[in-house]
Amino acid sequence: MSTCIHIAAALLIGPDSRTLLVRKRGTEAFMQPGGKIEAHELPTHALARELEEELGLVIDPAQATFLGQFSAPAANEPGFVVKAEIFLLNIDADVTPAAEIEEVIWIDPATDGGLFLAPLTRDLILPFYRASLTAIA
Repeated sequence: MSTCIHIAAALLIGPDSRTLLVRKRGTEAFMQPGGKIEAHELPTHALARELEEELGLVIDPAQATFLGQFSAPAANEPGFVVKAEIFLLNIDADVTPAAEIEEVIWIDPATDGGLFLAPLTRDLILPFYRASLTAIA
């Protein structure tokens, strides 16, 4: 049985409708920003802490819309499964890679941007978001 990593992650949507992906130092896969939920934390508070640590982005946890819980093989830890609490956040602020984040990129969520994506992002989060856009349109 694989070990589970419980995280909170954000589908960050900018004013131009693009979504922000991050790549951690020493890794190849781009993924949603976020991180591990500590034992004492609510998922929205873990998300707020991680976004501030990794991107210098200060958010109000109450503004995060819960989209659901998604699970996929972990991109950077073989044999692990990521169980992610995913939140939608619309932001209009500059972000700066910090902590373990090496690179940030904004992509059109209708595409993969030609990037190597983490399984959670590629197989679940972006398709879920695309489906929600189609439902709205």
